[in-house]
Amino acid sequence: MVATVQPAAALKAESLGLVLDNTSFVPYYEQIVNRVRTLIKDNLLHEGQVFCSEGEIARALGISKMPVRQAFQKLRSEGLLIIAKGKRPIIGSGRVPWDFQQLRGFSEEMRRRGLVPSAKVLALDLEEPDPETAQALKLRLGEKTYCLKRLRFVNKKPVALVTSHLPVRIFLGIEKHNLEKQSLYHVFENVYGRKLHWAEEVIGAVTAGEEDARILQASPGSPLLVIKETTYDVQHIPIEYSVSLLRGDRYTASVVSVRKK
Repeated sequence: MVATVQPAAALKAESLGLVLDNTSFVPYYEQIVNRVRTLIKDNLLHEGQVFCSEGEIARALGISKMPVRQAFQKLRSEGLLIIAKGKRPIIGSGRVPWDFQQLRGFSEEMRRRGLVPSAKVLALDLEEPDPETAQALKLRLGEKTYCLKRLRFVNKKPVALVTSHLPVRIFLGIEKHNLEKQSLYHVFENVYGRKLHWAEEVIGAVTAGEEDARILQASPGSPLLVIKETTYDVQHIPIEYSVSLLRGDRYTASVVSVRKK
């Protein structure tokens, strides 16, 4: 779909309903970011639409440009604003940032960021695991796994194709649960009593094949982030091995590195 770009003059800062709460402990820039996220979520701002400049927002709010600039930087890092030198900002499609320092489920992370997650189950099959899966899950010879394939959405846009491999001996009967309406981590912890502890990820890059591109509504050959993740419970037992394909134009990885003395 090609987004319709509105003329720059069509959007006025005053029309955004931006109001700052001077009594709030939330910084001005965060208040601006939250308002713009809400406007995009409610389809009052659309991908490809020309946005206001920093100066216009600052004048409308009666503040300096600094907090507006901080807000723009934050929105840009999330892919919600596209800013090219010498041109007015444009509303973007939104690249979803993921913090690998925290073990959160997809739904938890997206809701924490004020986004709307959803999922569609594409397949749930009983299978003989391949050697890579068997090794990751430390399976005994002859053990089977469930292979759960889901398409993950953020604000109704497909961002990730996730294939989860789950040991049958741990998750017997998981097909009886609605895995579109509830978080898989929620099912792990609250249905099967498997308290999560940590996960090991291997991150790489691939290009989209025709089938994956079709499912993700991307172009064949477009870049995908691939994450192979083994999740462990508090007893250090591997309970899930997943392979996630994420659209490179809608997903970013966030890792904090600390230099040790």
